[in-house]
Amino acid sequence: MTLNEYLAARVATIDRVLHDWVPAETVEPQTIHRAMRYSLFAGGKRIRPVLCMAASDVVRPDAPGIADAASTLEMIHTYSLIHDDLPALDNDDLRRGQPTNHKVFGEAMAILAGDSLLTLAFQVLASLKHASAEARAQLVLELASASGTVRGMIGGQVHDIEGEGMAPTAALLDKIHRAKTGALLKASVRMGAIYAGASAHELQALSEYGEHAGLAFQIVDDILDIEASSEALGKTAGKDLHQQKITFPAVYGLAESKRMAEEERQRAHSAVAGFGTRAARLTEVADLIVDRKS
Repeated sequence: MTLNEYLAARVATIDRVLHDWVPAETVEPQTIHRAMRYSLFAGGKRIRPVLCMAASDVVRPDAPGIADAASTLEMIHTYSLIHDDLPALDNDDLRRGQPTNHKVFGEAMAILAGDSLLTLAFQVLASLKHASAEARAQLVLELASASGTVRGMIGGQVHDIEGEGMAPTAALLDKIHRAKTGALLKASVRMGAIYAGASAHELQALSEYGEHAGLAFQIVDDILDIEASSEALGKTAGKDLHQQKITFPAVYGLAESKRMAEEERQRAHSAVAGFGTRAARLTEVADLIVDRKS
């Protein structure tokens, strides 16, 4: 199976699971369910749940119910995008090639749609049928920590907002992106490993992979904001420069940023080299993260 075929199969599985968990548009109150589904099924790459499932497969191939656990990462990610696009934050009109949630449903409903996806993620983790009570608790802790304020996604967003207009420094950049983007990507890999029952050694190796892959993802995101078009990105290009964001190109320049992305790719590969062919998909996904054009 080629990487594209693998990704298509995984995305189809995740989409089926998401369809099952998120109430249908006909369920009352209908507006909130339409808003949740509007952003959730807008065509995302599903990189985070794919990483979760690929990491799980390294430890225990085809672990029953892994797609349910993995789907919670897409719920959290989508909630963060809905809120990130709001006028009070990045004030964006375009996401995944279509009008942002608040442009369609209004700000109040967009806020509630994000809140609903956030809470549903933890409902799903608490309801996992193929995981022990201990594993469910570990997964809840992992996702909550990665999404929170201390070295988590929300904390990174706060640093990002407060950093607008400040002199771009390496220290501030690291503080923002290891939390804002890197924490959830790393958690994606760790959650897959935890679900599959990884040993301490396996969890450490996969965590290192997740850290390097997550950093590579953000570096490339920053590069694409400069080099790619809004049509290719599915969101407004050039926003980072316009809002004076702290980005890798702002701190290091484009050429050095590209070198750093390549270095993180190699470090991600090295982290899982000990797994041999079992980690082939993870190395391919690391390559995809760095080589992508959108």
